[in-house]
Amino acid sequence: MNIVVLNCGSSSLKYALIELPEYRVITSGGIERLGTNEAFIKFKSRTGEKVQLDQPIPDHTHGVELVLQVLTHPEHGVLSSVEEIDAVGHRLVHGGDVFSGSVPITDEVIAQLEKCSQLAPLHNPANILGIRAAQKALPLVPQAGVFDTAFHQTMPEHAYLYALPYELYEQHRIRRYGFHGTSHNYVSQRGAEVAGLDINHSKIITAHIGSGASMAAVLNGKSIDTSMGMTPCEGLVMGTRSGDIDPGLIDYLLSKNDFKPEEIADYIQDKERKGKATSLTLADLNFMLNKRSGVFGVGGIGSSDMRDIDAAMHQGNHRAQLAYDILIYRIKKYIGAYAAALSGVDLIVFTAGMGENQASLRWDACQGLEFLGVKLDPELNQKMRLGAEGLISTPDSRVRVAIIPTDEEYMIAKDTYEIVSAGI
Repeated sequence: MNIVVLNCGSSSLKYALIELPEYRVITSGGIERLGTNEAFIKFKSRTGEKVQLDQPIPDHTHGVELVLQVLTHPEHGVLSSVEEIDAVGHRLVHGGDVFSGSVPITDEVIAQLEKCSQLAPLHNPANILGIRAAQKALPLVPQAGVFDTAFHQTMPEHAYLYALPYELYEQHRIRRYGFHGTSHNYVSQRGAEVAGLDINHSKIITAHIGSGASMAAVLNGKSIDTSMGMTPCEGLVMGTRSGDIDPGLIDYLLSKNDFKPEEIADYIQDKERKGKATSLTLADLNFMLNKRSGVFGVGGIGSSDMRDIDAAMHQGNHRAQLAYDILIYRIKKYIGAYAAALSGVDLIVFTAGMGENQASLRWDACQGLEFLGVKLDPELNQKMRLGAEGLISTPDSRVRVAIIPTDEEYMIAKDTYEIVSAGI
């Protein structure tokens, strides 16, 4: 079965063509700067060559159509026609507490996604556009949705509820949902295999450390807690997100009306107020917390890329060092908290961009955890190459530590294959 996996963002569209049940990634690629005249698509040709085509791509409908054109292109394509596509699997960010698993796409599912859009305003509308575009381009092909939030639906009430008036949860479903669930699910399962653990009798902490970052406590294969909350802004320090903050800061920042205009110019969303405003609106503050905070905000070098932060640190930049130290400290705090929540830990898994590729981050995050039984092998940790998986702990480490490259596309394709095969 040939399955197209779509991951639609507000200005991007990633895709992969995967064959199941014998797992094989036939090709993959993505569109960036979607909706602009500077848009482009990158992909691997049938010969494995990396190709980039620059052209205006006005919207998701044109984006999906372009993906299908590339897949069937006489020179670069891997399919003879779109009739060889058997199913489409969509990455969906927020399903609220309605969906505890993957589902076939129906009008009812789309309606629920629309209801949840205010919980994920940057993601759900883009996901819906991707679904609509795929339905228009492939009207007879079955489609399935795989939710980022579904894996965390096994969290107990005491983990997912905020200590707010309970009526807010009853009436408005205000609670912690968590994200990156597809990744946490995959790396916990694969990590258990690599470590020789029975996933059904295991205590695993997963650390998805990328530009967006989250951690999860996985007990016997099920998520019992995760660092992101009702929105992806809660939890760890991230590339541009603040992570955990005192909610009193919001009231303070909104009530302060004597900022110097140049101090807050980068956060003002209204063009007419930019350069003049001495106070912030809620939209300004939301932009600040999600797009101008985290490593970007503390580091002060105009970048959230850890390679740039690392270079600045080696040049003696104090703020870059501080941003890194805050990130490491927050990871270490969550490891300790989740070890307590799990009543112990068998395995810690690092994944995603920084988790997979930055040896120094893994090393520093594990220093001081010897009391838990964590012992990293410095040579194994240092020599692990991009895309490799395996243990980086010493043979006598009571807690095993692993690097597992995440494969969300596989999980989406797998769930889609099972749904379509079952005729659900």
